[in-house]
Amino acid sequence: MQLARVAGTVVATKKEPTMEGLKLLVLTPVDASGTDRGAPVVAVDAVGAGVGEMVLFATGSSARQTRTTENRPCDAVIMAIVDSWEVGGTQQYKK
Repeated sequence: MQLARVAGTVVATKKEPTMEGLKLLVLTPVDASGTDRGAPVVAVDAVGAGVGEMVLFATGSSARQTRTTENRPCDAVIMAIVDSWEVGGTQQYKK
């Protein structure tokens, strides 16, 4: 699992039929301090996340382990909306 900030949405009117009805979001991965790192990722939203929220996402075969993405050709899935996180006793993020 990785932390990310939801940066935007993706609209694709033509896609693989098994992907119909899935919401796609653009994520900006962040490190434990909340600083942006890495390239943007497009992920299937399995939890109803919105732009600006911090989320946990998984990639690779783990992305197909949710009820929403099971047996679907996706490589990234949002599986949690983050309320807060703490590192070394210091709160780094709070919703």
